[in-house]
Amino acid sequence: MSRVNFDQLLEAGVHFGHLKRKWNPAMAPYIFMERNGIHIIDLYKTVAKVDEAAEVMKNLAKQGKKVLFVATKKQAKQVVADKAASIGMPYVIERWPGGMLTNFPTIRKAIKKMATIDKMTKDGTFDNLSKREKLQITRQRAKLEKTLGSIVDLTRLPSALFVVDVMKEHIAVREANRLGIPVFGMVDTNSDPNNIDFVIPANDDATKSVEVILGAICEAMNEGLQERKAEKIDTEAAGEDSKKERKAKAAVKKERTKKEDDDALNAKVADKYAKDIEE
Repeated sequence: MSRVNFDQLLEAGVHFGHLKRKWNPAMAPYIFMERNGIHIIDLYKTVAKVDEAAEVMKNLAKQGKKVLFVATKKQAKQVVADKAASIGMPYVIERWPGGMLTNFPTIRKAIKKMATIDKMTKDGTFDNLSKREKLQITRQRAKLEKTLGSIVDLTRLPSALFVVDVMKEHIAVREANRLGIPVFGMVDTNSDPNNIDFVIPANDDATKSVEVILGAICEAMNEGLQERKAEKIDTEAAGEDSKKERKAKAAVKKERTKKEDDDALNAKVADKYAKDIEE
């Protein structure tokens, strides 16, 4: 069963593309028709592409991989933040920091700077600073939090990117392409799908459209996370059973060894007693 249906996408306005004069010819395979100078996206293809992307994303989540969600446009910001946070995935909804992927160690240093400031606050060092220094550090912390706060847990490069509006986020897409990181993207009729590994043809300007697509993707990822959790519990349970079995075997072996030692001792005593009698 598909994760989204035609009527659901139609109601959310996923089918509305851009004006014909703004179209990218590479999107021709995903366009159904033109109406009043506006391209209409083929929703049947959108359904198929959502299912394809959702299955891959589910497997990534099941393997414990991190997917970075990117959407800096106003219509998609809050939706992306809510959906990504609900499944514990990192996201970027403010300005994309140039070199975030290609110069990841520098980004990690900035994140560690936040941790250092927090430590200063806790151990009392912050209180010994002048009023001016406190203000500067507080502002620096707030700026870092706004830009990088949502990727604090991203300790290594993400396994994939999910991008809303691949044209607006072209820098993020380019960095991912350079590093060979797969890109999943909501691609509108004015965008180039050639650099996107998993194209989801959809209206990337409407909040409802973004919400429907992202909802299906995040639901699939949540399923993957739950399956991973269940497998971990089963593995731990199996390990516990194996541990108990090993303990039981060790106990039996110990008892058997003790019995053998007792029998040997008894035999030795019996032999000595027999020799004493003969003498």
